[in-house]
Amino acid sequence: MTSSYDAAELKNASDRIRYGIIKNSSMNHVPHLGSCLSCTDILATLHLSVMSDDDIFLLSKGHAAPALYFVLAEKGIISKKEMEDYGSDGSLFGEHPPAHGIKGIHAATGSLGHGLPILCGMALAAKIKDDSRRFYTLLGDGECNEGSIWEAVMFASAKKLSNVTAIIDFNKWQATDRSREIMPLEPFADKFRSFGWETAEIDGHDHTQIFKALAPADREKPLVIIAHTVKGKGVSFMEDDNNWHYRTPSKDEVAAAAKELGAANA
Repeated sequence: MTSSYDAAELKNASDRIRYGIIKNSSMNHVPHLGSCLSCTDILATLHLSVMSDDDIFLLSKGHAAPALYFVLAEKGIISKKEMEDYGSDGSLFGEHPPAHGIKGIHAATGSLGHGLPILCGMALAAKIKDDSRRFYTLLGDGECNEGSIWEAVMFASAKKLSNVTAIIDFNKWQATDRSREIMPLEPFADKFRSFGWETAEIDGHDHTQIFKALAPADREKPLVIIAHTVKGKGVSFMEDDNNWHYRTPSKDEVAAAAKELGAANA
């Protein structure tokens, strides 16, 4: 573990991270805000209370990169000063994670459907080398429309990759419509079970549930955690509003969000 579990501190950290994401979205006109806010609690709990320094994480839904950047900054792996050129031409801190140059980021992701297959390859290599590290990835629910995801799911089961944990940010939206209107995923957990995975379903904004689901345990199969989330979580006027997939907030909206997040003086 990286630290002892403290639900109140994780909530405070998540609020700080959300405020940073929102402020930078406004300053640098970087979109995908709703997608970042829906996975903030998951990323904060995973990185601040579950993963060891040697474990590997890939953000398969790479368009939520700002959430990962601010989580890494909260953890002290990168500095907020490093992110001052965030979103500008030539910056390492772009709308999707880069292939190299940022500590804590191990692969360029964001072409949806790639993160889980890459992770499975890394996890298999670790198994062959008797490497005890654990491998985590975060996917979007819309991303699970990709065939490469299900090939990787079969591969992980066939190779008994018990060192793999996939978390799905199930916020029920894709870029242009509700997930159920584009390609329904239910019965979601049953699909993974039928492919030989262990499954768990949780509230993706409850830090205690997230921590318990992610806590390392001996098992023989890969694990998927279906985390039910709300797009735009944490700010009332952004929640479950898919316009925030592309919109960036005004200064007044940043100030309103700051009040809701307890960051009015930040």
